[in-house]
Amino acid sequence: MNIIVCVKLAPDAKDIEVKVDGSISVEKAEWVISEYDLPAIEAAVRIAEATSGKVTAISAGPTSINNSKLKKDVLSRGPDELYLVVDDEMKVNDTHFTTRVLAGAIQKLGPIDLVLCGEGSSDLYFQQVGLQLGETLGLPVFNAVGKIDAGADRLVIERNLEDEVEILELPLPAVLAVTTDIHQARLPMMKDILKAGKKPVTEWKIADLGLNDLKAGVNVLSTTAPRHVERKKVIISGSADEAVQTLLGYLSKEGVL
Repeated sequence: MNIIVCVKLAPDAKDIEVKVDGSISVEKAEWVISEYDLPAIEAAVRIAEATSGKVTAISAGPTSINNSKLKKDVLSRGPDELYLVVDDEMKVNDTHFTTRVLAGAIQKLGPIDLVLCGEGSSDLYFQQVGLQLGETLGLPVFNAVGKIDAGADRLVIERNLEDEVEILELPLPAVLAVTTDIHQARLPMMKDILKAGKKPVTEWKIADLGLNDLKAGVNVLSTTAPRHVERKKVIISGSADEAVQTLLGYLSKEGVL
């Protein structure tokens, strides 16, 4: 089975800085694999192991993603090869832009059986790219997938919905967005890290995908941290009835009521 797994590489949230003026900086942030895509990589590798298949990882982003540590991190988790679409046009983009780039890369690679994505991304978490990717490729697409049983030409999947578990059989090829609880991502061992350095990595620009007319439709005007509000630290004592009346008085005074 020929499996594609889409991997989002993003700044590590713990390294994001809030400047004095309230703006957010990722200049010193280390770039890592999105926590939502680690289970997707694991799912792809397990299906490949069960079907004697192949896993190709694809990621797209600005030049920040083009470093050897990130490449090794992706490949040490099981994929057989990695394709990077590295282009600073992707510093700011919407889900449609990202989808078009990923779809262009997948179509350039040729026939595939299965595309897996995480349920969202660690930076924006729109939960849209997987669904839009299926529509763009013209393939069956489902999100909220918590289990996958792969056959020769069909899949049986479980979707964890709000009040039920839905079990579906669908033909291949297909696109699936998996939940974080589908699998626990494996920790690469030293042999995996050493092997990763020998796996092929191919780098493309957006123009290499035949998407010369593709432009980001979103402009970031500003990025600031949420406004910090000091707590009033009001402690209300007395009986329940007295406390309720006092609380209502405070809320009315503050303009809440």
